[in-house]
Amino acid sequence: MDVIKGKLFIFGNNIDTDQIYPGRFIEITDHKEIAKHAMAGVDPSFASTVKPGDIVVGGTNFGCGSSREHAVIALKNARVGAVVAKSFARIFFRNAVNQGLIVIEAPNLDELDLKAGEEAELDVVNGEFAAGGGKISFPPLPENVLSIIKAGGIFSLFREKGVKAFG
Repeated sequence: MDVIKGKLFIFGNNIDTDQIYPGRFIEITDHKEIAKHAMAGVDPSFASTVKPGDIVVGGTNFGCGSSREHAVIALKNARVGAVVAKSFARIFFRNAVNQGLIVIEAPNLDELDLKAGEEAELDVVNGEFAAGGGKISFPPLPENVLSIIKAGGIFSLFREKGVKAFG
């Protein structure tokens, strides 16, 4: 989990939760089925082409729109390694952490010449993203956030610690 290597899927600014996981699929409850519709609102082929560890790159305000967790569940269960964006909608970012999906805010993404399909390397612990023939730095995630992600999400972390707050 410290270093993620994968192919890039590049999206623009203001990718909302309805593009990440369209509302027409909202009644699906099985996480594996939800994953089959990841990014369907912007790239219908995404779910069938993404491989474990691949990296989604967004512009500004990634995950804006509704607060539903399905968008994060879709990406995580499609086995996306991480989402790197210039900025995130606050609720999407928190939902991602809670679900154990790595989300990296890198406002300086424009310094890289990124191309869809190229290989990239994301060092979560040291705060480095290498792609497009270059490398940028970003503030590493705080240890408390890393512990949630390493556990696989907030509920998994609670279970590890023996917390029975949610029945």
